[in-house]
Amino acid sequence: MGVSPITSHVLDAARGQPAKGVPISISYAPTSQAAAAGQSAVIGRGVTNDDGRCPALLEATRVLEPGVYTVRFDTKTYFALHGEKSFYPFVDVAFEIDRPAPHYHIPLNLAPFSYTTYRGS
Repeated sequence: MGVSPITSHVLDAARGQPAKGVPISISYAPTSQAAAAGQSAVIGRGVTNDDGRCPALLEATRVLEPGVYTVRFDTKTYFALHGEKSFYPFVDVAFEIDRPAPHYHIPLNLAPFSYTTYRGS
């Protein structure tokens, strides 16, 4: 079984544990101008598991094209599961690739009033 070419790991920094139940979607636009104009198409969806991961966001056989990818984390839904409000209803992490690599990992550390992200490995 292969791995999605884009993966994520979401940690709830306020609780100090993986964030289970975060809906995630991935959109693609061929250029940054198209992405800025809202001309992106959703190419994958999933929900984080017990470990805060969503291993099947995209089909493992999908070949990434150059362009802008946006990973959207539905943080409002996640915090509502815990009876909390979030200042950020969603977090979009957009990144541009010009020479696709076989794998991109996008971690997210979140709390009701903050978040951080970086390019993982």
